[in-house]
Amino acid sequence: MRKHLIPILGIAILATAAPAAAQQPQQKSPTLRSILLEQFDNTWNKQDWYVPVKQALEGLTAQQAMWKPCDSCHSVGELAYHIYFWNRASLDSFYNRKQLPFSGNNNETFTTFTEASWTTTVQQLNQVMADWEKAIATADEAKLRKWYSTLDHINTHTAYHTGQILYIRKLAGNWDSNKGVK
Repeated sequence: MRKHLIPILGIAILATAAPAAAQQPQQKSPTLRSILLEQFDNTWNKQDWYVPVKQALEGLTAQQAMWKPCDSCHSVGELAYHIYFWNRASLDSFYNRKQLPFSGNNNETFTTFTEASWTTTVQQLNQVMADWEKAIATADEAKLRKWYSTLDHINTHTAYHTGQILYIRKLAGNWDSNKGVK
């Protein structure tokens, strides 16, 4: 007799759970815009699975931004400028604006940075990221479909270099692990 009790209990549990599930508010299906914005915000200024670039740069002095773990390595400042340069170039292309001067040598996107330009570099990077966020939020659906791959690459590129920034900061001893990445 007890053998028959287990299936009956299972059916009773399912029967009582079904109405509760039906009462749950339905979540909106994600859209291309919502997915791109979530990825972008996580990469720029909203910590979720990893530290965003804005947080990775906070509290760093110009002198600290110049430090390199080796001669052939980049500094945090060089990486920040490189992210700014390519995100700005992509945004200019998105809006069909005139591009920043560029010889075609990617190394120049790192070596343009100087200690004196640190504050400006951080401000410019934050501005271009804010401008990208607005562009994604306001673009029509056709433009988002045309640009989704580039936007995905921008997010990945920014996250990749942010990881390098955090690694360099940890090597330099100027990263507060309470902000993430122990």
